[in-house]
Amino acid sequence: MEAGNFVDNLVAFSRLLRRVGFDVPVGRVLDLTEALTHVDLDSRDEVFHTCRALLVQRHEQLVPFAEVFDAFWRDHTNPFVTSGARIRDARTTAALASASAGLLPPEESSGTDEGADDSVEGVVQTWSDTGGIANKDFAEFTADELSRARLALEQLDWIPGERRTRRWVRGHGPRIDLRRALMQSLRTGGEVIVLPTRRRRSKPRPLVLLCDVSGSMERYSRMLLHFAHGLAHRGRRLEVFLFATGLTRVTRQIRLRRLDAAVSAVSDVVPDWSGGTRIGPALRQFHQRWARRVLHQAPVVLLISDGWDRGDPQVLREQVARLQRSCHRLIWLNPLIGTLDYAPLTRGLQAALPFVDDFLPARTLADLSELALHLSAIASSTPSRRRRSYI
Repeated sequence: MEAGNFVDNLVAFSRLLRRVGFDVPVGRVLDLTEALTHVDLDSRDEVFHTCRALLVQRHEQLVPFAEVFDAFWRDHTNPFVTSGARIRDARTTAALASASAGLLPPEESSGTDEGADDSVEGVVQTWSDTGGIANKDFAEFTADELSRARLALEQLDWIPGERRTRRWVRGHGPRIDLRRALMQSLRTGGEVIVLPTRRRRSKPRPLVLLCDVSGSMERYSRMLLHFAHGLAHRGRRLEVFLFATGLTRVTRQIRLRRLDAAVSAVSDVVPDWSGGTRIGPALRQFHQRWARRVLHQAPVVLLISDGWDRGDPQVLREQVARLQRSCHRLIWLNPLIGTLDYAPLTRGLQAALPFVDDFLPARTLADLSELALHLSAIASSTPSRRRRSYI
């Protein structure tokens, strides 16, 4: 990895810490850059403790820092290695300072618009070749831009976290492993010298996508299929459902290797494509037929819809409340958030939003990159039902 990529990764990590409440000034990031030149970058523990010593200021931040660090670097292979390149020279330090300034959140930036595109490129390094489409509305994409966006989406890291199963395995945990203790005591004449322990086994938390393909979502439907297809081929456990007036499971079709074959197969099995919108009855059908099968492992549920519902708001309220109780986290993605003068004022949304953990935009590539970081930040936490994110 080149020094430039090292800088990008380090700045993106500091920006993620700011998003979850850490105070990480640019000067401290520069100090961390200097400090990392004195440790073994191949040793994850050395890098972790160096970062923690400089970025953690209070005792209560120790656990959140460890969770963010694990989530951000989990799928990276030696992300700090710079292939022998030194990062202490003046040019790299200046580049880090300017990149850090460009990656500050909007309320912390200097007020200029020059760093808007840089912020996206710093968070997702693979988007540097997307030709300025990171903040472009999906509805305005050309065929060529759609292809480039699909490649960018395939390289995002979606980390919804892990869940503890009911099975106990060897490891540092709260329960004593009596059977193993007795077996080991045979070597010491019946004396129990060490008390081995067990921990709960962990598995990756699955994702469930519920995508609106009604007439009002027609401009975004194809991009949603690209989004689902990219998730399905990242090795994640994924279930995909499309709905308009009814509900259709398309998990098997979306897993086809070729995108055009997957899109064709999906269009063949969805009878109400670009039809009306009845979110409440569609969710009720989901609960009656599929919930026991796909929600028993406490997944993260992504409900993607603009909220234009023709059904009874009370039915929608009941079904969204039931869905929230059955999953680890319910995130409603709305492609209209961020458009001019938009506000969630429809009767259906007003009824459903009290039971949604996060209400986030899904209109641009930048929005989806922020969603990937959001999933990483909440991966190991339990949502607070009293504090929800409405953007």
